[in-house]
Amino acid sequence: MGKKLVAYFSASGTTRKAAEMIASAAEADLYEIVPKHLYSKADLNWMDKTSRSSVEMRDKKFRPEIADTDVPIDGYDEIILGFPIWWYVAPTIINTFLESYDFSGKKIVLFATSGGSGFGNTLSELMPSAPDAEIVEGRVFGKATKEEITEWVKHIS
Repeated sequence: MGKKLVAYFSASGTTRKAAEMIASAAEADLYEIVPKHLYSKADLNWMDKTSRSSVEMRDKKFRPEIADTDVPIDGYDEIILGFPIWWYVAPTIINTFLESYDFSGKKIVLFATSGGSGFGNTLSELMPSAPDAEIVEGRVFGKATKEEITEWVKHIS
């Protein structure tokens, strides 16, 4: 069994809570993907077509900068990668993260938090950003319980 990393992006704290429970259940290291410019509440207003998140998600080539690109990815065999679902897919900052490192030969298991959406086209939109990795859909959590997460982690290990 190789070393695991739970990497996550959380704009509002919901994904952070799930990531912390997953890292604990998987006995994995934890890393937060932090945007160089943090998102304000106004930036996250999906009802405003001019909000930062709306603009970023409309242009799939957009890559928000991340604050830290010093994760020793080569020291991990499996990455459990989490994010909130935005516009039925992963936020483009996840593409930024995947394009910042060499994930060749790594297994990346996705998890997401959402109020009701599934993964949508997430897998197909992320695969070009880490073409030599094995990326698999994991699970979308609503308000995840520790029991749900512990059970899920057993299935992915």
